[in-house]
Amino acid sequence: MKKCIPFAILVLFLSCGTYNSIDSFYEAHKNDAQVTAVRVPRFMFSLVGNLSPELKSMIGTTKDLRYMQFPSATSSQTQFLNDQMNSFTGSSFIEVFRKNDELKRNVVAVREKRDVVKEIMIYNNNNVSGSFLYFSGNFDPSTVRAMAKNNSFEKLSSGFLTQINGGTPGITN
Repeated sequence: MKKCIPFAILVLFLSCGTYNSIDSFYEAHKNDAQVTAVRVPRFMFSLVGNLSPELKSMIGTTKDLRYMQFPSATSSQTQFLNDQMNSFTGSSFIEVFRKNDELKRNVVAVREKRDVVKEIMIYNNNNVSGSFLYFSGNFDPSTVRAMAKNNSFEKLSSGFLTQINGGTPGITN
């Protein structure tokens, strides 16, 4: 019995810790004030893929596509968001691009399995708003590398909401 108590305390501590997955972060914050959250249903992937050449190249084997935009007007909000995204990328993602400017951030991180990229997370924060764009699927590493090198992910993330609003009836800010 005495061996179970430390284990129970550890489980309780870990469950109260930071968000350790995109799912838990998304679910915890999708209803927050001034948050825009879009989880694109699979039947709309082809429509989204037609909005730009960058999106078309990413949509092919995508299984999950999410976008979230949140206010980041104060230093404490910005630091909180940066810390949350650092917890994702620091534990199981590999950063392929990072640009830090004071509290501003641009990060592209991937999760691999053997020679295939399985997840891509693009995080941007400009001290006014923060956003992440998340893809889950099977992606060619050379395509991902080329997009990171050419800043295509930054352009893709910054224009995603505009593109989805322009091409999809019923989705608003």
